[in-house]
Amino acid sequence: MSRYTFSVPDMSCDHCKMRISKALESAGLREYTVDLENKTVAVEALDAEAPRKAIEEAGYDAALKK
Repeated sequence: MSRYTFSVPDMSCDHCKMRISKALESAGLREYTVDLENKTVAVEALDAEAPRKAIEEAGYDAALKK
């Protein structure tokens, strides 16, 4: 597993945080941190595609940070 951090610029409130958390858990991802203040999501995953897809399916743009 690797740790991937995504920039999620449209995340602005606790509701956003909850939607993203639910989407990640639905995708089978359990090790994650949703940082509302910095508008980032850090996830432990096999690859970056699964968490990116989950975040985007929740309705948010997700850009992998390098």
